[in-house]
Amino acid sequence: MGKGGSLSHSVLRKILLSYTYVAIWIFLSFTVIVYNKYILDKKMYNWPFPISLTIIHMSFCASLAFLLINVFKFVEPVSMSSHLYLSSVVPIGALYSLSLWFSNSAYIYLSVSFIQMLKALMPVAVYSIGVLLKKEPFKPNTMLNMLSISLGVAIAAYGEARFDTWGVILQLGAVSFEATSCLLTGWKDFCIDHERSWGCQGLVVDCLLMVCDQGHRDAHQLVWVRAGLSGCCLL
Repeated sequence: MGKGGSLSHSVLRKILLSYTYVAIWIFLSFTVIVYNKYILDKKMYNWPFPISLTIIHMSFCASLAFLLINVFKFVEPVSMSSHLYLSSVVPIGALYSLSLWFSNSAYIYLSVSFIQMLKALMPVAVYSIGVLLKKEPFKPNTMLNMLSISLGVAIAAYGEARFDTWGVILQLGAVSFEATSCLLTGWKDFCIDHERSWGCQGLVVDCLLMVCDQGHRDAHQLVWVRAGLSGCCLL
């Protein structure tokens, strides 16, 4: 009985710890979403430079991953060939960079609540793209569920007070790119933890966004970011 009691206590502790992590993740995710909206919205802080914001975001993630892997040694460094890097990390990073760029851009035109409703289309996008590319089997019951989700989002969009066509296009594009990135990750069996993922993809995403930003109106604001990343590359 004592052994069973200690086992139950251990399981309960793990459950409480897991729920605590989930609660912290939800809180931090919500805070980032609201803060992005505050920065990008024309009626609030009015800093409409989504590419710069995305680069700053990914630079921080890549730097934190570098510290966790190479300085504090929380996880072991991942070793991969140049072929694996070019065939897996680069395309996945490219899709993820486009997803972040489009998603941040949508905050300029749409409300936070409406964007979250559009993100509910993610399972629909993942399944539909998988079926189109013949990587997922077509199942009528599954497609019916996907259509019901789409109908719910369509009803919500119809009643949206701040509906903006361009903002919806941007957010749907972000959902499509993220869905394709998720599928590509599964197809290539590129299964690594989040720390290694940020360390591998962070610099790729930043560099690709900088290429997209060439000639953009906020290019002059990225000088310090480029200098910092150049220093990281030298290391």
